[in-house]
Amino acid sequence: MLDDQKLQRLNQLAKLKREDKISEAELKELTGLREEYLSNFRSSFKKQIKNTKVIDPEGKDVTPDKVKALRSKDKNNNEEN
Repeated sequence: MLDDQKLQRLNQLAKLKREDKISEAELKELTGLREEYLSNFRSSFKKQIKNTKVIDPEGKDVTPDKVKALRSKDKNNNEEN
């Protein structure tokens, strides 16, 4: 995640944008911070999904194949390194 200082700046710039008081340089900074925030969020969420196992009421593993494939891909990449 973004450190507190960057997150605070992101919120500050978003407020300026809502109030239509943002300069071109600040808009570029806002865009960069948003991209960094979303990249970190997606990465964290992907890790969380990869570590999730879905079990039905009968106790069977019903984890989606896409998630299992992601785990296998990561496992294979780690073994190669």
